[in-house]
Amino acid sequence: MPFDSETAAIRFGTGLSPKITLPQDSATMLATLRAPDAMAARYPIPRFQDLQPTLSEIHRLKRLKWRNKGTPVAADAQKKIRAYRGEFRRKQAAWLRSALLRGVYAPDGLRERLTWFWADHFTVRGKSGVLRSAVSPYVEEAIRPHLAGRFSDMLRAVVLHPMMLQYLDQSSSAGPNSPAARRKGRGLNENLGRELLELHTLGVGGAYDQHDVRALSKLLTGLSYRPDKGFVFVPAIAEPGVQTVLGHKYGGTRPTLARVLAFLEDVALHPDTAHHLARQLVVHFVSDTPDGALVDHVAAAYSASGGDLSTTYAALLAHPAAWVMPDRKAKRPFHFMVSALRATGVDEGRIKVFNWKQTMLYLGAPMALMGQRWQEPNGPDGWPEEVGAWITPQGLAARIQWAMIGVPHLQAAVPDPRAFVATALGARANAVLHFAAGAAETRAEGIGIVLSSPQFQKS
Repeated sequence: MPFDSETAAIRFGTGLSPKITLPQDSATMLATLRAPDAMAARYPIPRFQDLQPTLSEIHRLKRLKWRNKGTPVAADAQKKIRAYRGEFRRKQAAWLRSALLRGVYAPDGLRERLTWFWADHFTVRGKSGVLRSAVSPYVEEAIRPHLAGRFSDMLRAVVLHPMMLQYLDQSSSAGPNSPAARRKGRGLNENLGRELLELHTLGVGGAYDQHDVRALSKLLTGLSYRPDKGFVFVPAIAEPGVQTVLGHKYGGTRPTLARVLAFLEDVALHPDTAHHLARQLVVHFVSDTPDGALVDHVAAAYSASGGDLSTTYAALLAHPAAWVMPDRKAKRPFHFMVSALRATGVDEGRIKVFNWKQTMLYLGAPMALMGQRWQEPNGPDGWPEEVGAWITPQGLAARIQWAMIGVPHLQAAVPDPRAFVATALGARANAVLHFAAGAAETRAEGIGIVLSSPQFQKS
């Protein structure tokens, strides 16, 4: 099946729009991905490193509070800490609006969809304090700049990132024979080692066993995070000696960061990593039951290119199986909301000026009712892909309610539903949906019918 503009916009992008022309070919989509990031400039989100001065100040206040327990100095420090937490919650709402508007107004949406995919692949959550609100800056720093580059570069940025280190408790991990373990009784934590193999690279069923998990966990000791400095490598908590992981030896007498980086380069090029990433991409973009030939084709391109992601995406877009119409592939709630607002041509100004309360009312709370709390997946494996996880009675009811009531509130002028059917779905809309939209009693109801339809739920 040849390239189809509408399928490209819906399946590999963020949907159809009355304001944005359809992509003309795969080469243009890939060229846009490699071009300067226009949406990041238009709707900015800071990188995590930009938050470091504030994080250092909060760390100072916590130490001040601890040293002056029960005094006015401690009370004042706690008041300032609470103020910072409130500020970060407001910023998180602003970053939600930016992420949404990027999807609504992106040229073809491929960069946004890949950002969502890789952010989910490398899931993190902030566990305490202001870090609960800092996922967006992590994505902006560790994921987005590497979308079109080498997978190993993204992997390194993620594994060494403070958000990943604190999420998987790596900072508390100490090699059994390290000076810190001998002095303070600290132990080895296998969280990052296990997830790095099981989720991030080789995948479940990959060529590794518990020995590899433990050896890798020892190899990773030394990676740490300090609130006042960010990422640090601490030799005192690192396991000395050589570690054998996946049949290869890393390290020497003195532990160094270089041994970790060498492993990340090697595992990024492992055949199981190629197949796992290819399968994840095909499942996310094409089908919950992926075509084996398509997966093999994408994996082969990844391996032959040395893990170049642009080449990998090109292989995905070039294969006929990637363009077959979906049987069952549901948009996640955030994707659904972005594509709905993109289809209606929402005025960015109405969303950009939202305060925290309005953001939660019209975006955050409805998305949570649909089953996806913003940046709060249940575990390190991220959000599920299966349609059954999203199209549930409660989730579908929330989608319908938001489509019928929420979307009209976000519009300066509600579109004519008779024309909107084609605007939102193009050739995917059937005669029944055209009739239903035209027969609606109000414009808002007609728009809601289109956005609630089974056709619009599919990606």
